[in-house]
Amino acid sequence: MTTDFELLDAWRAGDRTAGNELFDRHFDALFRFFRNKVTDGADDLVQQTFLACIESRDRFRGDSSFRTYLFTVARSKLYDHLGRQHREGAIDYGVTSCADLGVSPSGMMAEGEQQRFLLVALRSLPIELQVSLELFYFEKIRGPELAEVLGVPEGTVRSRLRRGKELLRAQLEKLLRTPMAVEQTMSDLESWAASLRDAVLGPKG
Repeated sequence: MTTDFELLDAWRAGDRTAGNELFDRHFDALFRFFRNKVTDGADDLVQQTFLACIESRDRFRGDSSFRTYLFTVARSKLYDHLGRQHREGAIDYGVTSCADLGVSPSGMMAEGEQQRFLLVALRSLPIELQVSLELFYFEKIRGPELAEVLGVPEGTVRSRLRRGKELLRAQLEKLLRTPMAVEQTMSDLESWAASLRDAVLGPKG
């Protein structure tokens, strides 16, 4: 099978079929990445990410996976987008949440109370923690790969994940009706993340 980087290089050379295949392979993951962090414009951000991948291909070392490259660019595009939307100065992504910025994605397809509140709770975390948790649980990006996407050492990634889970629990305790529901969600975040993968996509376009 043609690799992602081979498709990218063919797309750069003018092969639109290669571009379409690469887009199809990664659209859902990118759309999901943006969908729970912006009010609208997720489709545009996906397009911007792919175009930036083409433009910055020569600067990429090539010793990491394509997904690492893709989500590194996507994180940069997300921060650029949020920065443009916020007109009150620079954003501290370690403190400010999407909820603080007024992000309220419409059309979410969560099936039950715990799913809905988990999405709300994630948007209430500082953005860098939300990004870390969603990449870890939704996209299963781990270890050195996640550290590279986030641009921090692996030890910092572990600290962010631990802190993110602590704050996520605190938010769920405010939102869910019973301690049991909180425990069910936090004790099996892997399963809840799997159940939310399609929910986060919601209606596209």
